[in-house]
Amino acid sequence: MRIILASQSPRRKVLLEQLGLPFEIHPSGIEELITSDVPETIVADLASQKALDVAKHFTNDYLILGADTIVVQDNKILGKPLTARDAKETLLRLSGETHSVFTGVALVHWDQTLNQTTCYTFVEETKVTFSSLLEEEIDAYIQTGSPMDKAGAYGIQDDWGAVFVEKIDGDFYNVVGLPLNRLYHELKAHYPEALSLLNIHL
Repeated sequence: MRIILASQSPRRKVLLEQLGLPFEIHPSGIEELITSDVPETIVADLASQKALDVAKHFTNDYLILGADTIVVQDNKILGKPLTARDAKETLLRLSGETHSVFTGVALVHWDQTLNQTTCYTFVEETKVTFSSLLEEEIDAYIQTGSPMDKAGAYGIQDDWGAVFVEKIDGDFYNVVGLPLNRLYHELKAHYPEALSLLNIHL
């Protein structure tokens, strides 16, 4: 079985490497289509769209992993900021408050025996609480440029934005972009053959 990561996210690449599974990277190039206003449905659909798009290029035994992560506060999706002003408004909104990070994961598998493609999805939510931020702290962070490529305008890992996080309730790695604990157990339950590729002996 070949494992394909349908994402060009460097953070997801590092996380999947941490799990110990060999994989290839073939990012999807589709235009994402949002058809719902329910966070769990949005991330599950987008992850499925990416994985199924990449699946069209493979016909032998593979497992394609697609993922999508969004930040939500008070039913508003906080995407990647377009400008420094957007980033500042987002961080001021998150300051001293709790928000949710949702990651949807889609696992697409070509079953040679049944001659069909199956798509299994799951969603993980982690709640993140920020401490109260000073405006000069926000401005200094924005000047680094780091918030500009991240949903919610902050990074919780390898990034100064981590000092904004007072506590989390749920999987830390879910906030980074891939819930490793849940992914491992879902693979164990639904695609145990994939775990035979682990570089550790279970």
